[in-house]
Amino acid sequence: MNMDVFGSGALFLLVPFMISATLKTAQGSTTAAILITSTLVAPLLPLMGIDGAIPLALVVMAIGAGGMAISHVNDSFFWVVTQFSEMKLKDAYKAQTMATLLQGITTIAVSMILWTFLV
Repeated sequence: MNMDVFGSGALFLLVPFMISATLKTAQGSTTAAILITSTLVAPLLPLMGIDGAIPLALVVMAIGAGGMAISHVNDSFFWVVTQFSEMKLKDAYKAQTMATLLQGITTIAVSMILWTFLV
């Protein structure tokens, strides 16, 4: 089976990131998103030749980055921040959702940069 379709090296990190971010956005739970993504991605790792502490840690970071991204109304974290800060819903969408998107994108970018220099 040719796994080049998934990319190689740092580009492969986009696969678990996108799966995790999609699941998190769709159903709101970070825990469920990272557990499901880990289960889906784990069988691909040996096929991609990913082993060793640093590459595996960077895959975990990519999964976590996706799980952090895009907090909105179906996420309990969104409501905790919104209610405790007494933000209006419109403001929370602007601030909270965009901040978590930026957080996830920054983390995946850093993970890819680390892959380039450490692996």
